[in-house]
Amino acid sequence: MLKNHIKIAWRNIRKHSLYSAVNIIGLFAGILFFFLIGAYVWSELQVNQQLKQEKNQYILTSEWKDPNMGYDLATLGPLAKRLKQDYPGLVKNYYRYDGISAIVSKGDKHLKEIVQLGDSTLLTMYGFKTLYGNPATALDQPFSVVITDAIAKKYFGKTDVVGEMVALRSYDGAIHDFKITAVLDAIPENTVTALTPDYPGSIFVPTANYTYFGRNDLDNWNNIQIASYIELQEGVKPGDLTAPIKQLLKQNTSSAVQANLTVRPVALGVYHLLRNNAAVEKMLYTLSFVALFILIMAVINFVNIAISSAGTRMREIGVRKVIGGLRAQLVLQFLSESVILVALATVLAIAAYPVAKTVFSEIVGKPLPLLSAFPVCFVLIPVWLILLIGLLAGIYPAIRLSSVNTVTAMKGMLRSVGESVLLRKGLLGFQFTVALVVLVTTVIISRQVAYFFGGSLGYNKEYMVAAQVPRDWTKSGVDKMIAIRDQFARIPEVKDVSLSYEIPNGNNVGIVPVFKSGEDSTRARTFQLLSTDEKYLGSYGLSLKSGLFFDGHKRDSGRVVLNETGAAALGYKNAEDAIGKQIRVPGDPTVFTVKGIIKDFHFDGMWAKIAPVMFFNIDFNPRYRFLSFRLKPGNIQASLKTIQKKWAALIPEASFEYHFMDESLKIIYAKELQLQKAAYTATVLTMVIVLLGIFSMVSLSIQQRVKEIGVRRVLGASVGNIINLFSKDFIAVLLIAIVVALPVGYIIMKSWLRNYAYHISLSVGPFAIAAACIALVTFLLIGLQTIKAALSNPVNSLRNE
Repeated sequence: MLKNHIKIAWRNIRKHSLYSAVNIIGLFAGILFFFLIGAYVWSELQVNQQLKQEKNQYILTSEWKDPNMGYDLATLGPLAKRLKQDYPGLVKNYYRYDGISAIVSKGDKHLKEIVQLGDSTLLTMYGFKTLYGNPATALDQPFSVVITDAIAKKYFGKTDVVGEMVALRSYDGAIHDFKITAVLDAIPENTVTALTPDYPGSIFVPTANYTYFGRNDLDNWNNIQIASYIELQEGVKPGDLTAPIKQLLKQNTSSAVQANLTVRPVALGVYHLLRNNAAVEKMLYTLSFVALFILIMAVINFVNIAISSAGTRMREIGVRKVIGGLRAQLVLQFLSESVILVALATVLAIAAYPVAKTVFSEIVGKPLPLLSAFPVCFVLIPVWLILLIGLLAGIYPAIRLSSVNTVTAMKGMLRSVGESVLLRKGLLGFQFTVALVVLVTTVIISRQVAYFFGGSLGYNKEYMVAAQVPRDWTKSGVDKMIAIRDQFARIPEVKDVSLSYEIPNGNNVGIVPVFKSGEDSTRARTFQLLSTDEKYLGSYGLSLKSGLFFDGHKRDSGRVVLNETGAAALGYKNAEDAIGKQIRVPGDPTVFTVKGIIKDFHFDGMWAKIAPVMFFNIDFNPRYRFLSFRLKPGNIQASLKTIQKKWAALIPEASFEYHFMDESLKIIYAKELQLQKAAYTATVLTMVIVLLGIFSMVSLSIQQRVKEIGVRRVLGASVGNIINLFSKDFIAVLLIAIVVALPVGYIIMKSWLRNYAYHISLSVGPFAIAAACIALVTFLLIGLQTIKAALSNPVNSLRNE
């Protein structure tokens, strides 16, 4: 019996190929998007799941009352180690690292790499697979280094390189050989990203080398910029560490730190979801709901199209009933067709996944897993999806069509089915509502992203190129780099060049407490520190509010420049009042004089308010990392080649690895750009499914009113009159959808924009655009279908009975 139902179902699908194709396309789009989002969500939930003893692994996060005082990922250097030493019954192991960048050399290769300066416990604590070397001792000795297989191939062309040497350059210009003691297998991408989100590690050196790199001792309680991880003993809960952490802070830190800092252990399995105001978690929820709604819309289309095409099945239903067909058999027949259609769409979606995942990986900014990467039990998901969607999509049409009166069915009349028009319009209204909400959110997200990259930054990002330089933070090293800067400035294609430690890339963790001279140091406010030369103002196009910027003379070493927020934080009513005033830094005998005030500009992302900033002259604070070039408009690639040639002559020990400021902004707003791309994709899919829904409804109306169209045409009705007749059926549905969708879209986007301290204002524009687009597409499709019906020969319509 079942085999017979499947044969008949397949014949009907082939017979009604148009409706079958429309159904399959809609379901294919919804199921494929559902699979892609499901793969992305699954991969995000797998972050850190492969670590050894993952359930007991935690990161120590810092919550500062003043967010400018520290970094959430980093905490007090000695804390993790002391927790292990003082409370071994609670803490089983620990790992700490300081992320740095260094020039790595081998032969004629001189490349900048991210280096983790960390504890020797890394390999044994996390269980990363070691291809060569002894993980237990690999990081025990100074000037040893552990690398991944990718780095080994990059520098040596092979992986078995234990015992080989690579040279790492220090921050005072020294170059020292490091012996490779172990080579790691490829670390899972998710694990590395979550474990060290800002400094994904592929080169690891032991903490014994901190003096070589000029870094602060990891065991210094004043060092608050160390990423710290712990492994708890079995049965220990993170709450059990609250009292020990408070005790260690009380014993070793100042009252200011104790009053402002709360250290919380966060499970590594969820930390990446919760970081940055739970940005990843919110994206997962958003994409999951969008995928679910798109799939529901596809199912709704299935229902509408099934009923729309029922007119061609009435006599078939009547004949089956006349010859003794039971209603249960008819229901099973229609459900069989439904399941087969869903199965075809699902198979197509699975077949398209390898290609679609490549495109979708660009949207979400990370590679999606291959089909072979999923657990074997995931094979059941498509099976359950076919059965579930097939039954949900087919049950209503099956019951409704099988209930048609035998006489009515033999006449081929659709009246009894048409009585459910209110339900179908309600389902179409749901589709309109979802499409409007998606379109509104897409327009607003796009405008906010454009605002991020627009003229509201406070500096000029156009034609700005930055490149990291080798670091020699001695007096002679600074003088040499200033001389190199001046030689670059003489290149005709270069307008300005600046040497600095920071650039506006959202990656400034340098902080300094500042107070007015004569006040108590306990009243110090936290400032971000920028170490720059005198060219920084002009190169980045910053605006001077009052006073002067640095002029390059040594006398500027005792003078500083503040931004507007910094002047206000110190209590000055306006920029002019701050000029010439003296300020101090706790523990530093230098009395600084405020030389100028810079208009506020965005150094970090716009989700945070602009922080107080203090500029130090690079002569006073000899720290630098970047040369920033402002190119002259013209042939940019030719200009870069000229700079690269000059770079090879002036800085042969390092390669010219540059990036435009636009690229830095893309890193800052990576999640927003991903969300924007995902919104574009969802909008396209939503519009396709809505168009299919409109197609089904118009098709049903035309089938029901073929004779009416013929009569109206005979009586002189124009094509426009016929179009208006059918359009009226959709106007009310569309208007109701607009009334429901626009407030919903407003509430959703108002909540989303609250995540940003600086954002666009919600106006009528995005909502009007969304409504106009949906209306235009709807009536365009209605017009195309009804014109065909209106232009057909009315004689043929009147003959139809």
